Parts: sequence; C-alpha cells; structure tokens
Amino acid sequence: MNYYEVLGIAKDASIQEIKSAYRKLALKWHPDKNKTKEAEKTFKEINEAYEVLSDQKKKQLYDQIGHDSFTRSGGRAAGGPAGYDGQGFNYYTNMGGQGVEFDFGGVDPFDIFEQFFGFRSPGGSSRRQRRSSYQMNLSFHEAVCGVTKKTVISGSEKTIKVPAGVDTGTRIRFSDFDVVVQVAQDSEFRRDGYDLYLEHELSIPQAVLGDVVSIKTIDNPLKLKVKPGTQSGTMTRLRGQGVPYPNSSQRGDQYVIWKVNIPQSVSRKAKKLIEELKYEL
Repeated sequence: MNYYEVLGIAKDASIQEIKSAYRKLALKWHPDKNKTKEAEKTFKEINEAYEVLSDQKKKQLYDQIGHDSFTRSGGRAAGGPAGYDGQGFNYYTNMGGQGVEFDFGGVDPFDIFEQFFGFRSPGGSSRRQRRSSYQMNLSFHEAVCGVTKKTVISGSEKTIKVPAGVDTGTRIRFSDFDVVVQVAQDSEFRRDGYDLYLEHELSIPQAVLGDVVSIKTIDNPLKLKVKPGTQSGTMTRLRGQGVPYPNSSQRGDQYVIWKVNIPQSVSRKAKKLIEELKYEL
C-alpha cells in the first residue's frame, strides 16, 4: 500500500486529479456520514495521503525515498496509520525521556476536511483539544546541526532535543504541548529547503587561471578546484553537503556561487600590466 493507491491515482497525477480523488473519498469515508467500523481509519489514511501528495516538497521527498522509508523514518503510531497520532501528520522520534514528533505543517484530518470543503464537519470540533504552543528561537547552526536545550515550560524544566535539519515552523510535539521553532538567518549561508547557497569571491587571476580554494560547509571546510575561466555568477554543486533531513540519512546539497572580485582601484604596476594584456585576452 502507498499513498497513490490510497487515493487511487497514478504517480504522475496532476494536483487537480489529486484534489478530485481526495474530494470523492473524503466525502465517502467521513465518519459522520459513513458508519462502518473502518470509516475513521480509512478517513485518516485518505487525509494523510492527501496532505503529503498535495504538498510539492513532501511529495518530492516521498517519491525520492519511497513509502516504507518515508513512514519508517516517521514512525508508526500504535493503532493508527503511519506517522499519524490523531493530531497531525508528523515525523516521530523517541529521543531522551519523552517521545518527540516533528510536524512539517501536518494538521488534524478534520481540519483538512474543513479547509478543503469550506466548512467544519459535524462533531469535528469535539474530536480534539487545542494544544499549548511555545516558541523556541534557534540560531542557524543550531537548526541545521541539531541541539539540546533546557527550558522551563508550564512551571517545569524540560530537556528538548532538536534534530539536525529543522527550520522555521517545524513543530516539536510532546505529550501535552508543542514547541514551534523559529530559526535566525545566517550571514553567509542562504537556505532553501534542504539546500544551501554560499557565495565565494575569486580574484581575477583565480577566475582566469583556476585555483584550489577552501570552501566553508556546515561540517568542515572542503578543498574545491576552481576551473580556469570561471565566470562570475556560475555555481558549483557539492552533493550531500546541505542540510540533513530530520530523522534521515539523506541530505540536501550545497551550491557555491562564484563571485569575481573586480578591484575598484589598482596600483600603477598592475594597471600597466592590465593595459598590456587587454589586447591579448
């Protein structure tokens, strides 16, 4: 079984086809309409599949690593569909003394129903209770590398283990409260999903003749060869040097953007040499 089979669609289905399939199945299996014993479980599975396949980033990750790896990295809540605990679709890990889940925008299936159809289902509001949420501010490197922090919540000290790869909006779910992550921007790295972008300046001789330079990554510096004739604005891809996916061995990539440094002023000697070369280049 996979999410495409749950919705009865092909892997290359368009977003319109995904929505159409979800509409038909959600109305058919809604527990307030369908009184069979398997209705609630099926309804949750339908909403879980729709939430992943209707989100481009989640769908891309799902297609890349497959259903088993996707749900295995998320864990399986006892008595429910993979990754679902009745509160939302989450990646789950059990680190330290408490179970912690990582919610990447997941919502209650009845909320999905409400958002899609424009009204709240009868009885839906009584199916769950609102949870307390607390914001946790992280530096860029704490978020991409992971960190353990102690904080006081509801009058008691909590140890919260944040996995590598979280981003602003990531929800860390405990048994009775949520912690929502807010990540500060970095002065050097720019993050786009799980990919990183870093600008690196080259001198004119380096760009023209080539060189070997040291490039910063979130782990350790790497030696990278600069090809002769490198143009300003071009990029080099460093596979697997980006941000880790939470609870996964998979990582994004890092892109080095080359910027050729044109000096605003040069010495007399340098100017003379450049003038001698201008007809040679």
